[in-house]
Amino acid sequence: MKLKVIRTKLTQLEYRLLREYAESRGLTIAEALREIIRSHVIDDRVYEDDPFFTEGPVVRKKGVVEKTSVEHDRILYGGSR
Repeated sequence: MKLKVIRTKLTQLEYRLLREYAESRGLTIAEALREIIRSHVIDDRVYEDDPFFTEGPVVRKKGVVEKTSVEHDRILYGGSR
């Protein structure tokens, strides 16, 4: 993985908080910064039109149903079966 070097200025308080965060997790400051960036930048929202959230349950009865994965895929990806 190719890494980019960045340079920034932090207040003493910001640096102390970052250092404490890193130390509490056994990380270097660079690792902590990458972790923080990933946790704040990754898209974790729910899309209202996503079939996973809008379609009702495929199986309405209890017990094992062999077609569960097929029906699941049909709802998510479309198609007729």
